[in-house]
Amino acid sequence: MPGAFTSISIFAFDLDDRGQPVRAWERVFVGKEAGAVEEAREAARTHAGALVVKREGHPAVGEVGDPVILFQTGKIGDFN
Repeated sequence: MPGAFTSISIFAFDLDDRGQPVRAWERVFVGKEAGAVEEAREAARTHAGALVVKREGHPAVGEVGDPVILFQTGKIGDFN
């Protein structure tokens, strides 16, 4: 369908002073899912957790799909 998209986002999380995960950064990844997972694995080395999420949608008709978790490790928080 014209106007359809798939986006992949990578999130890294750190712990706040109460030990709760908070988003350190988010990056929209351009490339294949395997590359995003590899980048998230690397981020997990220096952060409390990492996550890769894929969304599909059709903005022309107002549709955005639910997030699909492709990879998750460590402590993660809200990513919406």
